[in-house]
Amino acid sequence: MTGIGLVGAGKWGGNWLRTLAGLSDVSLRWCCDLNEGLLAKVREQFPQVPTTTSFDDMIRDPATEGIVIASIAPTHFPLAKKALEAGKHVMVEKPMTLTTVDAIELNRIASRNNRVLMVGHLMEYHPAIPAIRKLIQDGELGDVMRIESRRTNHGTLRSDENVWWSFAPHDISIAVRLMGDWPEAVQCEGQCIVQPNIADVVGGTLRFPGNRIARIDVSWHDPAKVRELKVYGTKKWVVFDDALPWERKVLIHDRGFEVNPSAPPAQRITMRQGGTKPLVLEQCEPLVIEASHFAQCIRTNSRPISDGHAGAAVVSVLEYGQRSLETGREVAIPKPEFNGPTRKAA
Repeated sequence: MTGIGLVGAGKWGGNWLRTLAGLSDVSLRWCCDLNEGLLAKVREQFPQVPTTTSFDDMIRDPATEGIVIASIAPTHFPLAKKALEAGKHVMVEKPMTLTTVDAIELNRIASRNNRVLMVGHLMEYHPAIPAIRKLIQDGELGDVMRIESRRTNHGTLRSDENVWWSFAPHDISIAVRLMGDWPEAVQCEGQCIVQPNIADVVGGTLRFPGNRIARIDVSWHDPAKVRELKVYGTKKWVVFDDALPWERKVLIHDRGFEVNPSAPPAQRITMRQGGTKPLVLEQCEPLVIEASHFAQCIRTNSRPISDGHAGAAVVSVLEYGQRSLETGREVAIPKPEFNGPTRKAA
């Protein structure tokens, strides 16, 4: 059994609580939150799980090997740093930190202490994303030139972060994973419709080497809940709609354009209208996969799929995207420099 403690019993923390408590190879040692009312609900629903308002209770417990941090974003860096320095493995929710400097520092501490540092990029554990990535690696889609993602909702407005920091981490992590490269620059535009100085609608364009583009549109100001990803290859296109049933979530479209440079101008480009087929996916809740992966990485001391380097990459895009949002200009994204050894992948 792998001993894990949880920080944060709010809305998303509650999902982590349910998931960790349901894993047969995990012992949920603690649930920590400053809100006694939330802890009372935890004790009512999961009486076997000890609760505390003190983060130090988990730090001092030798049987707590790993800690999941699902508290608010400003607490991610100080809590993750303290846990890593205490010798605990850490899974910190997105965004990993609020600055690239802090993200790099967590990587250094984890490396120095030989601890697992994992970031909660949930969509990387959705069965659709590795399946689409395999299509790309196998060459079935050809060269991926463009990715479009749309994540919208008429949802809860936040006062501690804008929609770029709240929604975009998912799509940034997907874009970087599927492109297999570091974005060179980002340009964002947005609107503060409901609250002054807090953008609730943002569109971001990530420019990758080779004239490849990832377009990310996020909004809290939309009548429909949309979770859609489109991947455009030179051979085929893929559409992932997470609102659809499992058997229709991912569709492969054998469509595109054939270019023959030697043909007369009028015949140089022909449209290809092939068929559409669904991609068969394993039906499993992404959070269950993510939580199980964290426990496995703790047991084997292996590098997670969404490791600290991936987390720092997303924070970097978020940070420079925020600069673009404020200046209205495209902003170059320097690649962070990491020091220390890289552990083997799980």
